[in-house]
Amino acid sequence: MLRKLQTLFILISITSMSLYAQDAPEVNLEETGLWEGVYIKVRFSEKFGYYGEHHYRSRNSLDNLHSYVGRPRQVYNRAGLNIFFNDYFEAVIGPTYVVNFTPEPGNDEAYEPFTNEFRIWHQWLFKMPAMGRVKMYHQFRFEHRWKRKNDVGADYDYTNRYRYKLFAYIPINKKKIEKNSLFVSPSVEIFMHSGKSIAYNPFEDFRTYNGIGYVLNNNFTLFAGHMWTLGQKTSGYQYKTSHIFRINVFIGLDTRKNSNALPKINLGY
Repeated sequence: MLRKLQTLFILISITSMSLYAQDAPEVNLEETGLWEGVYIKVRFSEKFGYYGEHHYRSRNSLDNLHSYVGRPRQVYNRAGLNIFFNDYFEAVIGPTYVVNFTPEPGNDEAYEPFTNEFRIWHQWLFKMPAMGRVKMYHQFRFEHRWKRKNDVGADYDYTNRYRYKLFAYIPINKKKIEKNSLFVSPSVEIFMHSGKSIAYNPFEDFRTYNGIGYVLNNNFTLFAGHMWTLGQKTSGYQYKTSHIFRINVFIGLDTRKNSNALPKINLGY
């Protein structure tokens, strides 16, 4: 099913090329990178908790597209109030703060060393009933963004972003995901955006992210994988791709005063 959705999203992106431009489509690899992240979930009560994502993102050096590291790209911090409605639906709402670093370190005449980006975001997560060993999730995420380019003197631009992600968790060495479990997690995600500056490129990004994880205990899970992205540029007919390796630590905590309560394993989103 994930493979079929991946094919569908790529077909949608190709179709959008012909709708928004008469030029022949161009697709080029423009970036490789390494993202390191910490995902935190803290349960305060039956209905409320904290959710956070904290990333340091690197990208390839200017003289080697395939180096994966060489320049800082972003420091990314997302936080929110986690609201649990039932076992199959939860939501998050909160702020995001991103530091975007210059694409050309040392070229201060053309680019500012860094810029600040601010967002308000909310998310709906639907958990599907287990299908054997497989657990599937539908995630809808909405972001309201105030950002500007690193070009010297660039103005802030307000845009809205709409994201849909389908992902799954599949245990390898056990019947369910628990302590000492190995698991795989495939995912596909599509990004659309809108705003005054968005004319020919409503399709912002498509990502397929696949990896393997290991559950140390109820508090700590390790996960690593590869992400491939396809994004539409402002021309509408030009597309950029990237290859990103990701390394994550998922932390789950429970502050409820119940000696029998254990935090649910945090597998991240």
